[in-house]
Parts: sequence; structure tokens; C-alpha cells
Amino acid sequence: MPKDGSVVRLDGQGKPLWLVLELTYRCPLKCPWCSNPVDYARDETAELSTAEWKRVLREGRELGALQLGFTGGEPLLRDDLEELVADARALGYYTNLITSGVGLSEARLSALKAAGLNQIQLSLQSSERELTDTLVGARAHDLKVKVAHMIKAHGFPMVLNVPVFRQNIGQVEDILRLAEEIGVDYLEFANIQYYNWAMVNRDELLPTREQLQAAERAVQAARERLGDRMTIYFVIPDYYEGRPKACMNGWGSIHLTIAPDGVAMPCQEARVIEGLEFPSIRDKSLAWLWNESPTFRKFRGDEWMSTTCRSCDEKEKDFGGCRCQAFLLTGDAANTDPACSRSPHHHLIAEAIAKAHAPGRRIQPLVLRNDRNSRLLGEGGGTGGGCGAAGRADLAVAVVEPSDV
Repeated sequence: MPKDGSVVRLDGQGKPLWLVLELTYRCPLKCPWCSNPVDYARDETAELSTAEWKRVLREGRELGALQLGFTGGEPLLRDDLEELVADARALGYYTNLITSGVGLSEARLSALKAAGLNQIQLSLQSSERELTDTLVGARAHDLKVKVAHMIKAHGFPMVLNVPVFRQNIGQVEDILRLAEEIGVDYLEFANIQYYNWAMVNRDELLPTREQLQAAERAVQAARERLGDRMTIYFVIPDYYEGRPKACMNGWGSIHLTIAPDGVAMPCQEARVIEGLEFPSIRDKSLAWLWNESPTFRKFRGDEWMSTTCRSCDEKEKDFGGCRCQAFLLTGDAANTDPACSRSPHHHLIAEAIAKAHAPGRRIQPLVLRNDRNSRLLGEGGGTGGGCGAAGRADLAVAVVEPSDV
């Protein structure tokens, strides 16, 4: 896990050390920064069965995968989660549940503990009930805090993951106090990455440099005060650093994601890149997908790099940055990541920041993730501006209507 924005350096020796299973795109929450595809509801392809997921687990271990993340959507919506955890544990994985907490009862915690689950990562969006509930489109804040205490009571190591954006960045100190009260082991302030739903809402979510600097100061003060009692991560945002992060330790290097329909990807966002084909484990073995698939081979090494990247003395540190971000901002995944100040496309980052914070800019409603929005956005629809707002007076939240498209 990144600390201070740095990246764990691992030589996987050609093995997918980190395996992420997106068990479902279904979710009870409607977060407007969700990393799931914006058109997730347009494709009704069935989720993998329990037996298919078990095959993925088995083949993943045969390839050398060690660490496993169960995520989604909301993985607790799968009735077979405990069975899959037990199977993964028997195979020798270190297992991590990445959850919103919705659906995590005492009974399920006990069952997951018995199945051998190692760790839980719980998301929290705010220190305030009203803001959390408005942002996620559900009454979830009190439940999340209750679940956090339950997780600790059951003896799980816990990561409290806080996505950071303009609406909550001023609450860093309050969130730190709440995490201390709960007894969190690891607190991760993760500045959101602008893909999928976050990209749709980028102008409204992007914080200012001054807000980020204030948040970092608060985190550093807490580190000095708490010492070893809590490990605090602050994942640095691409848009303000001048250098890209070493995305996934390099494309197809140590990270392998399986989508709900069995599609294999080098990262959870890779489907945004047009022109790539994404074979499924329903058609090929995991070994073929990892070792032979043109998708995974596409951006391995440095032959694909532009002259800017290939001649850079930092290419072994950042591996050229993020291919998905390069595609979304420039239309070509092989371009130098615009987050890098050496990129000929870096001006696109500066322009995005200026646009998001232009004086007198009209504030637009946040577009919440939901099935209807997913289908409309998947058809190329816009987000509109005249939608009815709900929630806090200073936070407009919208649902896209057909008339807005």
C-alpha cells in the first residue's frame, strides 16, 4: 500500500502477486467517484459462478499469486463470499475484504473469521453523518461507524479507507480523531483517481492545491502525535505532483484483476482503453491470460513507450505512469501520462485544474452512480445541469433524467 504517495517496489519475477476479484458490480451505494465502469449496467453478462471463481483462485495460486482482494461493487452481496474466502485460505492466500460495510453483520463477521479472512478494508467518506449519507445516496454513516467497531471487536486488522475529494478534504482532522477513537490499525487517505464516475464528476470533486497541502500538514501532525499506534497513509494525487505514480508497479507486472464477468485486466480501470480486447477466464486459462494475452503484453517493458518516456532516467521508477489516464486525457494509451511535468500533454492537467476552480464557475450537481445513469452514460449521454438536487444545501446531487441527455 502506498505511503506518502510512494509505491511499494516489488519484483514479481513475472508473477501476478496481487490478485483482485471484483465479485460483482452490484452495490447498495451510489458514490459519484466509483471506480466501476460508467456503463456497468448496460452489459447484463452474468457474474461468474462459485465454481468459476474457485477455478480463478486455484489457477492464480498456480501462477504465484499471494495476496488476494475481494472487492466489487459490494462483495457482501455475494452469498458465496464465505465459501470463497475459505477456499482462498486453504490455497494459501492472504485475504483482504474491501467493503462499504453495508451487509456486514455480527453473524457474517463470525463466519468470515471462521473461514479464515485475514483483513478488512472499510470505506468511510466523511466524519459527518449528513455528508456521508448524501454523497453515497443512502443512510450509511452510522452503520459504517458501527461496523468499524464490530470489525475491531472481532479481532481483524482493519484499514479505514477514506477517498479524498473537495467535499471532505477539510475534515481530515475530524476523521483522524474518529479513526483514533475506533482503534483503526491503518488509515488511508486516498486522493481519488479520475476515471469512470470520478471523471464524470471531476470538476466538482477536484480539490485545490492549498486544500491538499493543509490536509498533508494535518496528517503529518497526527503521525508525530500517534507514533506507532496508527499507520497513516496519504496517497498523493497525480494532478498536483508533477510526476506520475508507478501505476500497478507497471502494466501486467504484479497485479491482476478479474471482473465480475471473468474478464482479466492489468488494473481495475483498464476497460476504459478503447481498442484493447479483454478475454475472459471463461474462454482461456488464467495462465494464458497473464502470459500470452495481447492485452497484458501490450504495455509491458518499455518498447511501447514514447521517446519522452523511453529516454527518461525515471522510467524504472514510474514505468511511464498510468495507461488509462493517458488514454482518457489524450486519446492514446501509449502517450506519456499527462500527470508527468515532462509530458507534452501536461498542459491538459493544468487546464483541468483551472477549469475546476475557475472564478464564477457554476457548480454542477454530482452525478451519482446508479443503474439508470450507467445505461445513459454508456450510450454517450451527458450529465445535464438542470436536475433536481437533494441533500445538503451546499452539496447538489443529481440523478440523470432522459430529458437531460
